[in-house]
Amino acid sequence: MAEYTGDILAAFRPFEEKMRTADIHPLVINMFKRNYLQLRSGATGAITRAQIDAVDAVTDAEDLQGYGARGSAALGQTVVIKLNGGLGTSMGLDRAKSLLPLRGDLRFIDIIARQILRQEEVHGLYTPLLLMNSEYTQDDSLAALADYPSLKRDLPLDFLQHRVPKVLADNLAPARSEEDPALEWCPPGHGDIYTALHTSGLLNTLLDAGMKYAFISNADNLGALVDTEILGYFSAKDIPFMMEVADRTPADRKGGHLARLKDGRLTLRESAQCPEEETDDFQDITLYRYFNTNSLWINLPALRDMIDRYDGLLPLPLIRNIKTLDPRDPSSPRVYQLETAMGAAISLFEGAEALRVPRTRFAPVKSCDDLLAVWSDAYTLTDDFRITPNPARTLPHLDIVLDKTHYRFVSQLMDRFPHGAPSLLHCSSLRVEGDVRFGRDVVCRGHVHVRTEEASPLRIEDNTILEG
Repeated sequence: MAEYTGDILAAFRPFEEKMRTADIHPLVINMFKRNYLQLRSGATGAITRAQIDAVDAVTDAEDLQGYGARGSAALGQTVVIKLNGGLGTSMGLDRAKSLLPLRGDLRFIDIIARQILRQEEVHGLYTPLLLMNSEYTQDDSLAALADYPSLKRDLPLDFLQHRVPKVLADNLAPARSEEDPALEWCPPGHGDIYTALHTSGLLNTLLDAGMKYAFISNADNLGALVDTEILGYFSAKDIPFMMEVADRTPADRKGGHLARLKDGRLTLRESAQCPEEETDDFQDITLYRYFNTNSLWINLPALRDMIDRYDGLLPLPLIRNIKTLDPRDPSSPRVYQLETAMGAAISLFEGAEALRVPRTRFAPVKSCDDLLAVWSDAYTLTDDFRITPNPARTLPHLDIVLDKTHYRFVSQLMDRFPHGAPSLLHCSSLRVEGDVRFGRDVVCRGHVHVRTEEASPLRIEDNTILEG
């Protein structure tokens, strides 16, 4: 750890006392200390254009052939890890987002469970499922998985991510909330997965059970499941770390992108790591062509070697995320959440690769706009329980923008679409401004813009066809 002045070290003591009182693992305290001392010294975690080069081309998953048999054989050595710690507070939820209904009575978590079981049915090999939960999502998620008793084998079904204190932006002191002390804490970003696997002992448990590969993705991305061609390629080439990336479209311009460090290694730059004056460059999808889907393939023995090399503290770049103390109250004090991204580990592994994947492997739900899209006929649920763009759709990426005043939260979305999503199969974009309620069997075609400034809601009648 770098040398710091006594004043900066003294400023950390209240955090250390707080974390020790909360029985936080010593390794996590050290990790947070490293990030906090960087913040206190003026670090923002920014990665400038001068530090990176654009990536022109990567291996394309659609060009992989002949690896399927090897991938099928490796399924018994592969574990599927789903990041399931988020409550979906930005969508007004107070429980795991994976418990949202998506197709009829099927929730995200039901579809994930059925993906695993269907894969075993097809290939004859079981791929264990692990959820990285938070203390807020653990009980409900495990209760939901109890509906699938055949998932419970020799390995646990989950492990817990850690938590760290929020930092007040105005004086860099520990955030306080007398009304709800839970608001004083936050997850340290999904880069915590490496620390959590290590401190829980689960990494060694997986290795002892014969697991060699891990496929990691977000629980809200139901397009991401084990592909035997990709697994076979990853296994055959003995790649230590591989990130799935996709072509950036205008809708992806604000997301993290792939880049190359000056030493030739790949890296990931998140929006929070971009200097404000370089925003235009960051969002240039012709310059930075690929975005991180947050789906990773990791060689578990290589991960253990890396963790041992750094004594459990992987040197992942700091991400300084600016939030409010209460995510539901924009007037609450501004705080910093000190985070790391799991994809940033790509720069640590010699021989790490990025793999371009089709859009069918990327169908995340980060907002009510996304949720409405995957509810609709613009997406389909396949026989192997993937949510993918409907193959009958001939239009490019669907762009949905719903008025945040009336559609920010899931409860608001359900109130205004009581009969489900309109048909969006032949819709290029849907923009809704104002309080608009949709009837049954509404059809949207082409570019649709619905706007009302009336005090009372506008109702779209049953069977209406909207165009233009």
